[in-house]
Amino acid sequence: MPSFDISSEVNIPNLTNSIDTTSRMIANRYDFKGSTAKIEFSEKDMSITLYGDSEFQINQIKDILFPSLEKKEPDSSKRIDSNPMQTVSGNKSKQELKIKNGIDIDLARLIVKTIKDSKIKVQANIQGSEVRIVGAKRDVLQECIALIKSSHKDFPLSFGNFRD
Repeated sequence: MPSFDISSEVNIPNLTNSIDTTSRMIANRYDFKGSTAKIEFSEKDMSITLYGDSEFQINQIKDILFPSLEKKEPDSSKRIDSNPMQTVSGNKSKQELKIKNGIDIDLARLIVKTIKDSKIKVQANIQGSEVRIVGAKRDVLQECIALIKSSHKDFPLSFGNFRD
């Protein structure tokens, strides 16, 4: 029976490339000269930490980072959760951005509910951080992909592992 998987994986090389580009732009920009503005990426924690002299400077760093992320991978800034800004040692600020990797269980349940409510003749199973869709015909699966793309635009989803 034909099937496919719905997943949402972070492309680590594209992410590190965007962070390196942002770091170079921070080093070259005139308004960041002599400041403590910098960006760090922790692949283990899947988090990006922004450092700056003020909240305004951190917002400027985000204005550089997000378009760079979008250029490498569309909708990738939708997978970032911003923690509140923190004041560190005097007037310095820092903010941590968490990167969501994979589909969380709430979104997976919402996808399965959307499919079941549409009455499309497929079966949806949650398998860890992925959702597997199995149907009788290829056309039904393509209809299911179109439905999910149109109804879930708030998180970047990828459709792969399509098998006949």
